[in-house]
Amino acid sequence: MKYPHFWVAATRHRKRIYSTLFILILAVLTTITGTMFPLSEQDALEVYKSLNQTVEQGLENETLIQDIFVNNFSLALLMFIPIVGLFFGLYVLFSTGQAFRAIFDIQIANGIQASAVDISAEVAILSLVAVGLVFLLEYASYAIGMTESIWLARRLWQRRWRELKWTALLIGTVALLLIIGAIVETYTLSIGI
Repeated sequence: MKYPHFWVAATRHRKRIYSTLFILILAVLTTITGTMFPLSEQDALEVYKSLNQTVEQGLENETLIQDIFVNNFSLALLMFIPIVGLFFGLYVLFSTGQAFRAIFDIQIANGIQASAVDISAEVAILSLVAVGLVFLLEYASYAIGMTESIWLARRLWQRRWRELKWTALLIGTVALLLIIGAIVETYTLSIGI
């Protein structure tokens, strides 16, 4: 197989960056694809109620940061599993797209968009920044995990055991990114955005 020049000429670290960016783009496209496959009205309502109940309970019990982090980190850890992690991650992100669609559909059906007119410009800008930051942190974490699942499989196949050190370092990085993401997401949800 003939590889492109930019790949052949790249250092090992640069190849990891290229791989992660490719997987990040694939992750976003997979989520977008998931939004194109709506759930049934009943399933969409169940997803919507479940998410609302989780958020309300987390805010009430003051455990929302931990709940968000544990959920996202457990998914991210599974994405590190060699080869399987990539496919698991893509499935999770496709399902995430379907959940986004379900929430959007339920809000449209309930006329929520009419109340959005009351949001001030400052709150709207803050919400866009917060949502963008959370999206970036979570998707970067998932992309790191899915990319490492491929690198780990390849390196273990080659009996290059030092890759386990890289995996541990990347898991720590993902944990840090997801903690920051959980804090921002909790703050955003707690102010009612």
